[in-house]
Amino acid sequence: MKTILITGVAGFIGYHLAEKLINKNIQVIGIDNVNDYYDVQLKYDRLKELGIDQEFATNFSQKIISSKYEEKMIFYRMNLEDRQALENLFNSYKFDVVINLAAQAGVRYSIENPDAYGQSNLIGFLNILECCRHQNVKKMLYASSSSIYGNSSDVPFSTTQNVDHPISLYAATKKANELMAHAYSHLYNIQTIGLRFFTVYGPWGRPDMAMFLFTNAILNHQPLKVFNHGDLSRDFTYIDDIIQGIDKVLENDDLNEKYQLYNIGNSKPVQLMDFITEIENSTGEKAILEMYPMQAGDVNQTWADVSDLKEKFDYNPSIPVEEGVSNFVKWYKKYYHK
Repeated sequence: MKTILITGVAGFIGYHLAEKLINKNIQVIGIDNVNDYYDVQLKYDRLKELGIDQEFATNFSQKIISSKYEEKMIFYRMNLEDRQALENLFNSYKFDVVINLAAQAGVRYSIENPDAYGQSNLIGFLNILECCRHQNVKKMLYASSSSIYGNSSDVPFSTTQNVDHPISLYAATKKANELMAHAYSHLYNIQTIGLRFFTVYGPWGRPDMAMFLFTNAILNHQPLKVFNHGDLSRDFTYIDDIIQGIDKVLENDDLNEKYQLYNIGNSKPVQLMDFITEIENSTGEKAILEMYPMQAGDVNQTWADVSDLKEKFDYNPSIPVEEGVSNFVKWYKKYYHK
């Protein structure tokens, strides 16, 4: 049985990926620091879906075996910045693949609390690379971001584009991750695969993301903040399409090409006002709109060129926005009104 480490396993993408891999008979060792950037109860509830009880998950560095999946899902609460704890973990298991999804997320929050991004996204990422190096891990996937493209008007965004001008610290840390990964691939023969995620949404999603914020405001008849007066578009990508793409990359055992970088998105950008209309349709409620200018660090549009991911891994995003929004709203109503 393969053993895969997922960092950020209590996060949105990490939770869904863990469930997918466990059901494929892969052992998942998951770590997360369960920080309070957003509602920690949502994180603990994701873990509960994986059979990890909150009563035990609050303790740092304690091994917790899933009550649902047994040894196929093991959890440790841990900070990426804690180098010694990470080294102890890597000494305890032989990881076939490491998937680094843990990071301090959020473009806007990086303006308010830059130190958190330096600690988690830079020092934490370096610690993961060092542990892979010293424990001879041959393959590592990691989360990058569409924010790395800044305000480029050259669409769709391609991984061959120059991305030397980030407009937020969060984006800058993601660019730094890609450069660090390249160096470790070159120096230590580790295959590193960076995935630039494009506006992921769906059940169990993050409360700081548009899908969640808009649905919450509409259902509670509260004003909905719309930035840049609604003149924005995003490559909204449903969570199942993201997990499908990661899984296809994992299934490829070719280790010859050491440094790889891909966009992973829907490749069908949606105007923000059209996205709001879909939420209105799914909730049966009308949005109360409050228009605001563009926020610092935000971008006008995102649009992923995923042709190389399709060609090499047969990636095929297939969930339309109408279906994805409907699925999220159903989950939201069930979760918050159970």
